[in-house]
Amino acid sequence: MAKKSEQKVRVTLKRSLIGRKPQQRRTVKALGLGKIGSSVEHVLNPSIKGMIDAVSHLVKVEEL
Repeated sequence: MAKKSEQKVRVTLKRSLIGRKPQQRRTVKALGLGKIGSSVEHVLNPSIKGMIDAVSHLVKVEEL
């Protein structure tokens, strides 16, 4: 269970990975996303924030 100080976010894949660089494809997969419209919840920490920033043009992020 998450501590009260830990912020959670929902990350949803909104754009296709076709024609994207391999590094961006690996980042999206590392976030746990596969198909367009798939969503995952993560506790927001520096590593997750960095991955989201790297593919921010492909995903939608919602605070929970």
